[in-house]
Amino acid sequence: MFSMRKIQEQVIYDAVKEAGGEKAASEIVFGKEESARSESDPAWVQSTMCRLEEAFDGETVKRIRMRCQCGYGMDEKLALLQELMQTATSMETLAGSEKARAAGLSCKDGQLYLQFAFCPCPMLAEVRRLESMTWCACSAGYSKVLFEKAFGCEVDVTMLKSIKCGDDICLMKILPKENIWK
Repeated sequence: MFSMRKIQEQVIYDAVKEAGGEKAASEIVFGKEESARSESDPAWVQSTMCRLEEAFDGETVKRIRMRCQCGYGMDEKLALLQELMQTATSMETLAGSEKARAAGLSCKDGQLYLQFAFCPCPMLAEVRRLESMTWCACSAGYSKVLFEKAFGCEVDVTMLKSIKCGDDICLMKILPKENIWK
């Protein structure tokens, strides 16, 4: 059976293991006495992020979480972006169509933004509020992979707002490191 929790446990474990070793990975994902295995998903999300933030500095935490994206629905989103790219000549035209706006894209001062009026993460469905945007960095990682595939260059993604942290929307800034329209 499909389990988003199991997928997240594994991707977090692998990312932490690479950054801090197997012992750190096990303690962060499962707790020191493996107590996290019996936690509800919302409690596990909160306690795992707390353990992660206690074990690593902010930049390492962000790097770890950005590697934890599940890739769910990536092919469909990539197909939409590739379709939008076919007629786009700038960020403004990329984000300017009704289809792009419906997908959450917008452009201001030549900068591309992606927003959601709901939290897109299935793991957070039952989480009322997050203490920090650490969990949300995985959405930024997902968007980084998606836009790098679509744009064919490295992309920086910054999480600006999160519904689960009390904001009215989830909002990311998407910055390609190269000129896409040459």
